[in-house]
Amino acid sequence: MPILIAVLVFLVVTVAFFAGISLFDERKAQARILRDRLAATQEPAEQTTPEAAFVRDEVLSQIPAFDTWLRRSERVSVLQKMLAQGDVDVRAGNFLFFCAISALAFAAIVIFASGNVLFGWAGALLGFFLPYAYASHRRTKRFQKFEEKFPEAIDTLARAVRAGHAFTTALEMIANEVSEPVAGEFRQLYEEQKFGLPVRDALLNLADRIPLVDVKFFVTAVMLQRETGGNLAEILDNLSYVIRERFKILRQVRVHTAQGRLTMMLLMALPPAVVVTMQVLNPGFIRPLFIDPVGHALIVGGITLQTLGYFVIRRIIRIQV
Repeated sequence: MPILIAVLVFLVVTVAFFAGISLFDERKAQARILRDRLAATQEPAEQTTPEAAFVRDEVLSQIPAFDTWLRRSERVSVLQKMLAQGDVDVRAGNFLFFCAISALAFAAIVIFASGNVLFGWAGALLGFFLPYAYASHRRTKRFQKFEEKFPEAIDTLARAVRAGHAFTTALEMIANEVSEPVAGEFRQLYEEQKFGLPVRDALLNLADRIPLVDVKFFVTAVMLQRETGGNLAEILDNLSYVIRERFKILRQVRVHTAQGRLTMMLLMALPPAVVVTMQVLNPGFIRPLFIDPVGHALIVGGITLQTLGYFVIRRIIRIQV
């Protein structure tokens, strides 16, 4: 109980500290914005490239001082990119704050339930990476949905080009007719080239936002056609056919690896299920595992081996097509 009270006091003090810094930095930010506006009215406006504007508008945290510190870390920029790819409407700074709160909450719950600080560290580690796992899951699901709708977008683009529309106009048609998340990405592609960014750079940005093999094929095919010429509609039809055939092979691979995936799920779920069952049926038999130091070492070893087995089986059943 004293440990739980200490954790709660630390949590309250941390939240109050960050709230005070946020209010102080927001006042400084407002003063800086006013100075910049006054300076802009006295000096001639400078021409800024669209790429610079996109970089400037990317904010990693609402707290200016924290945002400046986060921009120095390359890993935080990668995290912000992953959140954008997963359509998680949270800044990287706020996301890290949520991870810290989750870690403290899980640590307090585990310590209160088990009374062991060692398990508290394990709970804190699990709680810290749980939001990241959720964001990564959202990113994977969004990419899968994009892959399913992408051939439809390519067919729409091919029909528009064959009907005599310009390439940029066909991009706008995809943004208006195809469902999300393809529509949103092509809308951003259309708006980037509309506001002055070269089509080549806008296509490269699309491949950077959606790092899928099919998107890279599409970007490469369009860039080569614009540089060397050729029948763009025919190229897009062939690309759509290749993507759909690739999906057929992927579905066959999932059928053949179903046994491996089921084995992985059973092996991962069996030890926790056995521990919970023994705790309910015969608590005295399983209690030394949580009290004795040798039991603690066995738990750490078991979790380590379970994790290694998960990644080994996952690597076996993941076949690249």
